[in-house]
Amino acid sequence: MLFWIIGIFVIFYFLMIRPQMKEQKKRRAMLSQLKKNDRVVTTGGMLGVIVNISDDEVTLKVDENVRVRFTRSAIAGLVTPKAASDKPEKEPAKA
Repeated sequence: MLFWIIGIFVIFYFLMIRPQMKEQKKRRAMLSQLKKNDRVVTTGGMLGVIVNISDDEVTLKVDENVRVRFTRSAIAGLVTPKAASDKPEKEPAKA
């Protein structure tokens, strides 16, 4: 009986706990490497460019004259520009 309980805990650890810890580690690393002029997306879906960053606060420029302050933890991720080759090419017009 004890063998089954330990087995279930080991399976639970490898399927649930370990992947979550890896994701948290990646997120902490991403948040610590944020810098000025990075394009980011917030957890609410707002896109912007970092114009000012401090230990716990980030100021994003979302439009020409609009700047919004967020806590650093509100940043969901970096936005990477797509390469020109990633864009689908238009098909030539058929006559």
